[in-house]
Amino acid sequence: MQAFIEGLDITVLGVTVVFAVLAILALVLYFVGWLERRLIERETVAPVPAPEEKAREEKAEEEKPVVPPRDLAVITAAILAYTAEKAAQLRPLPFRRKVSDAWRLYGVQSSMEEVENFNYELGEW
Repeated sequence: MQAFIEGLDITVLGVTVVFAVLAILALVLYFVGWLERRLIERETVAPVPAPEEKAREEKAEEEKPVVPPRDLAVITAAILAYTAEKAAQLRPLPFRRKVSDAWRLYGVQSSMEEVENFNYELGEW
């Protein structure tokens, strides 16, 4: 009975230690998430730009080069032709059918019967 009580004490102690460690890990992960959210909030808060800066930004966006639709169509057609040619060069892999497990199991069973018969003939069985 003493061994049973000692085993029960060790089990309770082990479970308590495991859950304490898990609780500490949960608190650490919660704190890391909270800290990350705080840092992201600080980065996203930016000062409001002056009206002159907004006008400069709009001009900079307007000055970006625009690809003409004809050139865009030519580039897209070239990419599609290249990928179609690559796909045509690929050949399908041969498909092999899986052998039925019944044959494998029959082979294992028959080899086991041979070993049993051999042992029986030697008188070891």
